[in-house]
Amino acid sequence: MALNQNKMKILLSKVPEVTIFFWIIKVLCTTVGETFADFLNFNLGLGLTSTTVTIGIAFFIVLFLQFRATKYIPGVYWLTVVLISVFGTLVTDNLTDNVGVPLETSTAVFSVLLGLTFLFWYRSEKTLSIHSIYTRKREVFYWLTILFTFALGTAIGDLFSEQLGLGYLYTGIIVILIIVCVFLAWSFLNLDGVLAFWIVYILTRPLGASIGDYLSQAKKNGGLGLGTTVTSVIFLIAILAIIVFLAVTKFDRLAKTEAADTKQTNGSKKSALMQTVAVLCIFLAVGIGGYVELSNHIASQAASAPATLAGQLTEFIQIENDLLTDVNANDFASAKKEADDLEHQWDVAEPVLRKIDGTTWTKIDESIDNVLAAVRTGSPDASQCKSVLTDSVRVLHGANQSSSQTDSTQTTAARKSQTDTKQAALAGKLTDFVTIENRMLTYVNANDFASAKKGADDLERQWDVAEPALRKMDGPAWTKIDETIDAALAAVRSKNPDARQCASALTDSLSIVNGENK
Repeated sequence: MALNQNKMKILLSKVPEVTIFFWIIKVLCTTVGETFADFLNFNLGLGLTSTTVTIGIAFFIVLFLQFRATKYIPGVYWLTVVLISVFGTLVTDNLTDNVGVPLETSTAVFSVLLGLTFLFWYRSEKTLSIHSIYTRKREVFYWLTILFTFALGTAIGDLFSEQLGLGYLYTGIIVILIIVCVFLAWSFLNLDGVLAFWIVYILTRPLGASIGDYLSQAKKNGGLGLGTTVTSVIFLIAILAIIVFLAVTKFDRLAKTEAADTKQTNGSKKSALMQTVAVLCIFLAVGIGGYVELSNHIASQAASAPATLAGQLTEFIQIENDLLTDVNANDFASAKKEADDLEHQWDVAEPVLRKIDGTTWTKIDESIDNVLAAVRTGSPDASQCKSVLTDSVRVLHGANQSSSQTDSTQTTAARKSQTDTKQAALAGKLTDFVTIENRMLTYVNANDFASAKKGADDLERQWDVAEPALRKMDGPAWTKIDETIDAALAAVRSKNPDARQCASALTDSLSIVNGENK
């Protein structure tokens, strides 16, 4: 009788056998969680909030179907894993980007929540084995655990790879080495199987993110240049193919005659508890030690850098100006490549810039996210792209020009002398721009905005052509003029230009350009 009941429990098990296919699909699902969320957020232009709501609704619908099922169904189970991987990723992303919760806090909170889930699960069911999922209560514990593993894996991965500057490649390599160590410990040192399973399950999240980042990043940024769309499609097809294979072969199902022995002796329980405590201590020591070491490295870089972001954002201003040029030419293929470059360069610079001025970095980061979302949509709107680019360039300019007001008299005098020398170099070289802006002002005063917009295109093109030489002669003066020209372009190019605002922006720009031209 007991054996028959045991068989029935296996028949009603709601999860697959842990085979090589289990881990392959798990990593593929994790990668999709990274790339598909970006696809919905940026390529389709849903935005982070709408993407989270959309995926959340889909996830809970599929989760409902999973709970309604009376046995393990590969298609339903793995679709639930795919969606929970995306949803778990988005939970952490929302806390970081929309709520402003530090990744350190997210990591700590999700670690505690995951630990409490394991604790209550074990106290209630006396086992954490994946092969014991044949009751509704255990299934609730199981999927809650899966959700927290994805959220925690996202927080840890983003913390080390992005905020601490380790990068996805090195993060992925380190994760692989840890997984190999866990496998060896399980194979040769009698590491508890359930403990080993959950360690690897958590670590596959940053591993999958590293793979997704490597495949989707542009080649010049060290990736394969497949993009998030192609990467998501490839992995979804691979997941579907394996699921069909498993559904046909039933390779991932326990044999019907095999007993599910999830009971532990007192000795094995004590051993598993001691191993768990030891593993937690090791991970805490290594994790905190690595965090401190990387933080100190970033702090030393920030200490050697200027005290503010002034002068350190020129590269990003240049990239966004190139983006604006592509958008004005309706060359969105090039604009999307520039957007990839902007995202990569910003991620690389994040650790140091964020350490110098976290508040300003967050403001710039939000404006850059808006740029990426607008440019990467399936059908980009030129006016919207110009608007968000102009806003982002303005934010970058403001941060790039801000400087300490406590310069010594000697330093100020020296700077003034250098500026006077450089101004002499620019004298007489800005006449064309004065002429174009005066012509634009004439059109604005006559309410001829069609001609004014053509003049704006001519002004931007001529300014971009002259930039290398003028910027080399006097970078600060060029930046000051560039900011006023951007303001004039934004005013004239708006959907419903305001004559007074356009005239004011052009007058301000002419004042600066004339002053530098004399």
